[in-house]
Amino acid sequence: MEPTHRIDVISDAICPWCWIGKRQLEIALAQLAEQGRTFSIHWRPFQLNPDMPAEGVERAAYRAAKFGSVTRGAELDANVAASGSGVGLEFRHDLMLRTPNTISAHRLIRWAGPRQNELVELLFRAYFQEGQDIGDQAVLAGIAATLGLDATAFLASNEFADEVRAEDATFRRMGISGVPSFALDGRVLFSGAYPAAHMVELFTRQAA
Repeated sequence: MEPTHRIDVISDAICPWCWIGKRQLEIALAQLAEQGRTFSIHWRPFQLNPDMPAEGVERAAYRAAKFGSVTRGAELDANVAASGSGVGLEFRHDLMLRTPNTISAHRLIRWAGPRQNELVELLFRAYFQEGQDIGDQAVLAGIAATLGLDATAFLASNEFADEVRAEDATFRRMGISGVPSFALDGRVLFSGAYPAAHMVELFTRQAA
């Protein structure tokens, strides 16, 4: 069955709520499919830290500076972990040592084309469960290789960097300041990792 509607997920590869939102979306899509509603999913770039150095930074110090203290950062991590466990996701914040620049990850997602949904899942898992530095091009190439994709030459280039930054800037001009955000057929409907039942309600109403 050909998809009848398009969902764009505006996301960053280091956004924990984006992984939780992805899982909620998958639950929602399964329920919508039972109603005969089908959707194609497309991942669009947003950088939580657009000024991040190319090499990334040490995570604990960065979050202490961003949130005011190590304790506050740990509290936020605990909230994420609790929400993630509700949809079967395990977050290993103890393994996450660096906060990376995500330009190359977004470039790779764009390059992956029809495999991007699979790739996004692997990027989330690599960062949030395995503590891998997904700003490192060798790490990204290894993740792509698990899908049978040879991305080494692509990652060594600068291809799609301008396009990623332009899309990010466009979303900011549209007023998007947080992710995940979800658009249906080009119209942004909501931002946040809504429960699957709420997503079903919104997509059903707007896709009617």
